[in-house]
Amino acid sequence: MVTRLGRDGESRIRPGVADRLRGRQNPFVVNFAIKVVANAIAIWVATLIVPGVGVSDEPAGNTAVTLLIVGALFGVVNALIKPVVKVLSLPFYILTLGLFAFVVNAAMLKIVEWLSGNLGIGFEAGPFFWSTLGAAVVVTLVGMVLNVLLPDRKD
Repeated sequence: MVTRLGRDGESRIRPGVADRLRGRQNPFVVNFAIKVVANAIAIWVATLIVPGVGVSDEPAGNTAVTLLIVGALFGVVNALIKPVVKVLSLPFYILTLGLFAFVVNAAMLKIVEWLSGNLGIGFEAGPFFWSTLGAAVVVTLVGMVLNVLLPDRKD
């Protein structure tokens, strides 16, 4: 811990260290955790509603942990790959008045399925295009509701 004395003789601590000492969490980490939980809940709802979409408890021995891992993968894929796909498919977004977002989300679910398969995580986004598209619709709608209920922290 680095302390500095101010002009008035009081000790001053760097802001990052002071925040950690006071028990404040990094808003980025808290927001990421909220997004992971929201993604996990949305994927869980999709497994309940859409036939062919499922999560097994293979790697962790617990379905909830597997859902959290898949939710984290979905968040990373949405953060890194989805913006590029959205820019490249902008004409389709305009042509379909935004409904192409469901197809893009279905593609993101298929990428997560591929990644989870390579990592040994039991996630199935659906055996057929329509089930994956249905899962994307459910994940999008549940995610929208959860983002309203669980807003990002600003501080």
